[in-house]
Amino acid sequence: MTNHWIDIQHADVIMMIGSNAAENHTISMKWINKAIENGSTLICIDPRYTRSASLAQIYGPLRSGTDITMIGGIINHALKNDKIHKEYVINSTNASFLINPGYGFDVEKGVFSGYDEAKRSYKKETWSYQLDGAGNPLRDMTLMDPNCVYQLMKKHYTRYTPEMVSGITGCPKDVFMKIAETFTATSAADKVATIMYAMGTTQHTVGTQNIRSYAMLQLLMGNIGKAGGGINALRGESNVQGSTDMALLYNTIPGYLKSPGPGDTDLATYIKNITPKTNDPKSANWLSNSSKYITSLLKSWWGEHAQKDTEGGFCFNYLPKGEGWMDHITLFEQMYAGQFDGMLVWGQNPAVGGPNLQKESIAFEKLKWMVVVDLWEHETATFWKAPGVKTADIKTEVFLLPAASSMEKEGSIANSGRWVQWRYAAIKPGDPGWHNDARSDLWIVDSLFKAVKAEYEKTPGKFAAPVVNLNWDYGTGKTLDLHKEPDVHKVAREINGYLIKDGKPAGQAPAFGVLKDDGSTACGNWIYSGSYVGWNSKEGKKSDTHFVKNSAGEFSNRLAKRINEKDEPAAQKLIQQGRASGMHLNWSWCWPVNRRIIYNRASVDMKGDSFDSNKWVIRWNPALDSGKGAFEGDVPDGPWAPGTKHPFIMVAEGYGRLFAAGLLDGPLPEHYEPVESPFGKDNPLNGMAFNPAILQYWKGTKLQCELNSIGECALFPIVATTYRLSEHWQAGAMTRNQPWLTELMPDFFIEMSNELAEKIGVKNGSKVKLSSARGNVTAFALVTHRFKPFNLVDKQGKNMVVHQVGIPWHFGYQGIATGASANMLTPHVGDANTNIPEYKAFLCNVVKA
Repeated sequence: MTNHWIDIQHADVIMMIGSNAAENHTISMKWINKAIENGSTLICIDPRYTRSASLAQIYGPLRSGTDITMIGGIINHALKNDKIHKEYVINSTNASFLINPGYGFDVEKGVFSGYDEAKRSYKKETWSYQLDGAGNPLRDMTLMDPNCVYQLMKKHYTRYTPEMVSGITGCPKDVFMKIAETFTATSAADKVATIMYAMGTTQHTVGTQNIRSYAMLQLLMGNIGKAGGGINALRGESNVQGSTDMALLYNTIPGYLKSPGPGDTDLATYIKNITPKTNDPKSANWLSNSSKYITSLLKSWWGEHAQKDTEGGFCFNYLPKGEGWMDHITLFEQMYAGQFDGMLVWGQNPAVGGPNLQKESIAFEKLKWMVVVDLWEHETATFWKAPGVKTADIKTEVFLLPAASSMEKEGSIANSGRWVQWRYAAIKPGDPGWHNDARSDLWIVDSLFKAVKAEYEKTPGKFAAPVVNLNWDYGTGKTLDLHKEPDVHKVAREINGYLIKDGKPAGQAPAFGVLKDDGSTACGNWIYSGSYVGWNSKEGKKSDTHFVKNSAGEFSNRLAKRINEKDEPAAQKLIQQGRASGMHLNWSWCWPVNRRIIYNRASVDMKGDSFDSNKWVIRWNPALDSGKGAFEGDVPDGPWAPGTKHPFIMVAEGYGRLFAAGLLDGPLPEHYEPVESPFGKDNPLNGMAFNPAILQYWKGTKLQCELNSIGECALFPIVATTYRLSEHWQAGAMTRNQPWLTELMPDFFIEMSNELAEKIGVKNGSKVKLSSARGNVTAFALVTHRFKPFNLVDKQGKNMVVHQVGIPWHFGYQGIATGASANMLTPHVGDANTNIPEYKAFLCNVVKA
């Protein structure tokens, strides 16, 4: 989230798209309801009339997979009717930048310039800026040049008429117009809208571009950086934000630094490859500091072994150099091909949550061993006992390690708003009264590493140094201790970072501004630097919740701060002067540097005055800093005086990108149908059926083609989507083993409209069979008014009625509440940039069982 949960109360308009916050992010509804009480309008756009939609003033039905058409239509409405925040657009976005004259979009072919049909990828030379003699982008401040971003956008989205939007999405034209007019009204300087999205947005072959379209719309409205604004991704798991910050994804290392590739032969080359460059002195280009962050990370990992000339520089060549895709789908395709011996499954249940389960379940059988770390014996741990499986034929050896729950572990947790809070264990493994074998994740990984290191020390093997030399000391000694938990405070101190003097730690880093690339600092994650610092009197009183004293010294664990802003006179004084309430700058800690709303420099004009004086985020006060002037309010996105630096400091050119050349499938979002579409191979908006840059496993090697069939609309005419329930959580292992929750939601069902039920001859509670090109499941029919048939218009202008059904994805064969897994139906098809599976839009057929 660019903003935070409490900040939603300040929005004049809230657009909820690709999310159902009332059921899946329930605490957010407190702030949505408060905004509505203050006069805000809630727009809910969803294929289904959800509990969120029941609270909305405007509900817009939307066929799954058509978000870009809906948002593109709103963008077209804004540009056509000059409903943009023009001062913001000119000074804070790249709307005025001139693009290479060779750039274009071929509507007939449905591709941008530079497309290589044989490789199914783009060459991006024509997506570049035109440059002046100093190497800076040329601009047209009038926004009239046909090659400027603004005019290219107007041209691109002219096709997204209200009629086209309605015909593709199924949203009635009058409802679409109401949405467009309501949202674009926030282009006024003193109005603001927020967009809330979740997996309903991301899990598509155009998922990344869906999010891009939201960001573009918000930039045109001038809503990034403001209170009540922003792009707010709702995390469905309690610490997903923290896990991505710490690089759970394969393409990053901690702090969102890029993972090294084969071309990164040493640290110097890697730094050169990842560091963005600009010749504009007014661009902060904050990631030009990347050398400091990667070097400090390497020092954190390999300590005294990481020297300037060691292994490519500070042990850089200890890092693996990944090549190609290493996402979930690709890993399971490789596993199916027999390319893995073993697998560690930690806190997840892919035998329920993964796509195309018929293929993925067989992939498990190709392993020699599997280690599962979880609270429950779920479907992944027992894949060899699945219905219809011949257990005797499976050779995979499975180890189940019982894990402690969140209530049994102390440490930090990051929420969607980037607030990182410290929580305490109600009871810890080994405490009096503890009668189980479960251990914390930290204990398990600590013990596992020490065991692996012991093996390498005994038999070094081919490349032992990265393991043997790893800087690993969390207070449990060198040998395994069944009864001693690692010190989580040591982990927090290392993540924050520390100074190094004479080869030894010499005090905590106060913030990432002190990190260096000469080996004199270590930091486990630069964006978290400043979260766990050395204690001084400015931190507060030693009776405060964030004071920590132990054998290593006295520290301020800012993650444990619990000071409400209502108890802070200074904060209350600013709030009385119009500063947006609810920032709570001394409650927990927020990355980066405790900034609650990122890109907040964009919320002020060139003089430093807020665009909205009634709920400002930061403002320039010339009386501060002994008359030198400084920003007050939130932690500013850089301390520089107004007008001296461009506001988007994480972008090389310093401006929000309406046109972005970094993605693999186009610099502007364009509507492509899901791979399985009710329109078949016809896309009403252009000549390309689905995203031309995605991986096509169903056309790959023989093993890739196996069990990867793609459904045709003639055989599978109904659109299907998966979704979550309030009563169950994720892949269901926790909730399907809880009697109270299973009583509330005991059975697997397929939700459908009354019209579809009547058409296929079923009633509420009937058994139905739902099939796709990958498999079939049986479930109860839940017949409701929440789904309605979509009235669409195909490429030839012919009206057609398309039905959609919804499938909860939490069920499996283990636990108290059992049922078929929805992902028996979903395909191995993913987004062009991330390869996240297209769970949210595929074709099926439903008949009476």
